[in-house]
Amino acid sequence: MQKYALYIFFLLTVLLILASCSATKHVPEGSYLLDDVKIITNNKNLKPSLLRPYLRQTPNAKLFSLFKSQLSLYSLSGKDSTRWINKVLRKIGDAPVIYDDYEAMRTEEELLKAVQNMGYMAATIDGHIEYKKKKLKVYYDINAGEPYIVETIKYDIPDTLIASYLRKDSINLLLKEGMIFDVNVLDNERQRIADYLLRNGYYKFNKDYIVYTADTVRGTCKVDLTMRMLPYKERDGSYDVNHPQFYINKISFIADYDVLQSSSLTNIDINDSINYKGYPIYFKDKLFIKPRHLVDNLTFHDGDLYNSRRVQQMYRYFGRMNALKYTNIRFFETAKQDSALLNCYIMLTKSKHKSISFELEGTNSAGDLGAAASVSFRHRNLFKGSETFMIRVRGAYEAITGLKGEYRNNNYTELGVETNLNFPNFLFPFLNSDFKRRINATTEFGLQYNYQLRPEFSRTIASASWSYKWSRRQRIHHRFDLLDIGYMYLPWISNTFREDYINKGQNHIFEYNYQDRLIVRMGYSYSYNSAGAGMMNNTIVANSYSIRFNIEAAGNVLYGISKIFKVRKNDNGEYAILGIPYAQYIKGDFDYAKNISIDDRNSFAFHIGVGIAVPYGNVRTIPFEKQYFAGGANSVRGWAVRELGPGSFPGDGNLLNQSGDIKLGANIEYRSKLFWKLQGAVFIDAGNIWTIKEYANQPGGEFRFDTFYKQIALAYGLGVRLDLNFFILRFDGGMKALNPVYSHGKERWPIIHPSFKRDFAFHFAVGYPF
Repeated sequence: MQKYALYIFFLLTVLLILASCSATKHVPEGSYLLDDVKIITNNKNLKPSLLRPYLRQTPNAKLFSLFKSQLSLYSLSGKDSTRWINKVLRKIGDAPVIYDDYEAMRTEEELLKAVQNMGYMAATIDGHIEYKKKKLKVYYDINAGEPYIVETIKYDIPDTLIASYLRKDSINLLLKEGMIFDVNVLDNERQRIADYLLRNGYYKFNKDYIVYTADTVRGTCKVDLTMRMLPYKERDGSYDVNHPQFYINKISFIADYDVLQSSSLTNIDINDSINYKGYPIYFKDKLFIKPRHLVDNLTFHDGDLYNSRRVQQMYRYFGRMNALKYTNIRFFETAKQDSALLNCYIMLTKSKHKSISFELEGTNSAGDLGAAASVSFRHRNLFKGSETFMIRVRGAYEAITGLKGEYRNNNYTELGVETNLNFPNFLFPFLNSDFKRRINATTEFGLQYNYQLRPEFSRTIASASWSYKWSRRQRIHHRFDLLDIGYMYLPWISNTFREDYINKGQNHIFEYNYQDRLIVRMGYSYSYNSAGAGMMNNTIVANSYSIRFNIEAAGNVLYGISKIFKVRKNDNGEYAILGIPYAQYIKGDFDYAKNISIDDRNSFAFHIGVGIAVPYGNVRTIPFEKQYFAGGANSVRGWAVRELGPGSFPGDGNLLNQSGDIKLGANIEYRSKLFWKLQGAVFIDAGNIWTIKEYANQPGGEFRFDTFYKQIALAYGLGVRLDLNFFILRFDGGMKALNPVYSHGKERWPIIHPSFKRDFAFHFAVGYPF
């Protein structure tokens, strides 16, 4: 304990040194360090957080919103900027922010303008400064005054057709009588109307055609608002009251388009063409994709009104075709009998269709060293319909030590092959093309085979799957596993392993999971992320939340067939198909995570997850690969992976026994940017797993409503993350805070009596935990 106390003392000493460094060391004479900027308002609707983006100068960032750690690092550097240590400290630190009178004046102007745009026309701002040696704090006191209210709204729209469209869409109006005269809402309404008209044929319409006239009643804060729509401006400069409504005239495809070539159609290198169902397809030398797959992805046809939403849909449809690298949809105006028409050209750039990749990896399983290698081949246009075929072959070897008993060998060997075929459309018999296009789904078929030879047993695992995936607006993702068949076959088990773990009849998980087994399941999963396109490189760039739901069921169809045909049960009381017993269960999971941005360097995130898996009918337990475990990098981080639970069960060294049928988990994490590409985190985790039934080999593991809350484990810790843009490396260190193994005493509360050796767990992972 004295050794850990020394570590703590050393850490505190370093922190004190950093804190004692003069933050104004590098502030020039006659200048001041901008220590803080505060916005104070007398109106609860004008929150300071809404106005902070208008600040022209902000103070140095704080670690976890508490310490200006990077300024302290910079302050550690000496005056000589040529020394390497000073260069490093200045690079990873932040230079002091020097107060600027001009920027402060600009900030006042920007804040006043922003508040007035929010409807508080009579607002005033009083900026003042508090000095303390070479530091200062700036305060902006905002007196909002009485807001201006829209009393009446009138519309001046000479174009009767557009007026009729807007009446049909009146339910979505953002302007309401009695609303605050907020310029931002007015501008949003202009953009909403423009987007709506772009979806109804008005190809050349934009929000600049919409203007407002606002008249205030003398001596009051009431506004009479009039929305006017300007007439359409012709190319020759003349005006026409009615805006043209465009129809699609002709749709053509141009394959082999080179994005580096001139965008002029006359300069595109093509030398051949075909006509498919009335759609011309131009290409060079040889068409690399079947015409049917191009036409099936059209979201509009000749004679349809122009619709910007359908254009974006078509971009998404062609974007899921892996045979294409780029898609560019261009429109050219044409005229025919005074009608406004558009010729559409869909320009396609071919991707690289074939690729081979190799992977090498080293393994360390509890000190046993090994190696693995794999080779993958991918074809992105197998049948000339942008079908993606992948086949992967993997081999692994590991030298196993510490075995006791009579075993055939001391090595672990694994050979496997995996293949899948993905179609960029919804494949199902008896469905027409229009329905398949609307469902916007991809279809995937997969096959896997894996052979494992261990000292204790040999095992073969084979599986086949048929699934569909589709998404909506880059936020919502669905997956439906229509059929997933898994088969596990154990041709050989050593006598030592059988006697020690299976024949004793004490471990239901061993008994069940080391027998031949068939799993035939269906499943559905739904995920929603409010960030949508805001999720970049696994980094959330704004306030967001996500929801994930999954449900799956196995064995019900086979159980029904067994009942109908009165199949006899085997010696273990299970129904079997071709002599192979099958699993029967239902499993459901729900996860919710939310990220709250405090400022551009700090954020707060929390997560809650629940899950339950219920065996019934033909089985007594859930297959091991479908059970839950606790502890590890994405769970309660004070415990190593699979070392927590179930319930108050302390564990017996066998990880199979530390699994369960129910899980509860919650996490809170404060994230802060450090310097360079490093980020820091402080976290608190809670959770555990439980079994549905009481098992002799898992005492204390059963879920009970009167005791489960006493068995929730708590942990806390620190983390460091390396953001490499395309992925994040995560290093987390967790400490136990409440250990559910103990019902009372100091062992139950390690947060009060910590032991680094006993309570610490280190985790390395890729990506955020939630």
